[in-house]
Amino acid sequence: MAATIPDEFLDLMAEKFRMLADPSRLAILRSLMAGERSVTQVVEETGRNQANVSKHLKMLAEAGLVARRKEGLQVFYKLDDPLVERLCKLVCETIVEEAQEVMDRQKKLLDGWRVKKRKE
Repeated sequence: MAATIPDEFLDLMAEKFRMLADPSRLAILRSLMAGERSVTQVVEETGRNQANVSKHLKMLAEAGLVARRKEGLQVFYKLDDPLVERLCKLVCETIVEEAQEVMDRQKKLLDGWRVKKRKE
């Protein structure tokens, strides 16, 4: 796959990954996965303060991950990159699979210990 990614794309890819590498921005994106939200709704749903949310929404909009719409005094945001939700879902599935593998290994270890203790 490395040969199929042009060098010119690497900086663009890194910027998208940078935008996804912050827990506050991920919380905001999670909120927007449910649909368009006002800044106030995002603040309430994420538990972050308004200034922080506004700063991150601006960054996400500049990166092209969210779109913004003004209605009167309110500003509404929505996901604008279909990759965001798919990528988040894929990462979550991988985390669950890795956790399951760890649990399976731990269970085998415990089961082996119990068998050994019974033989003693």
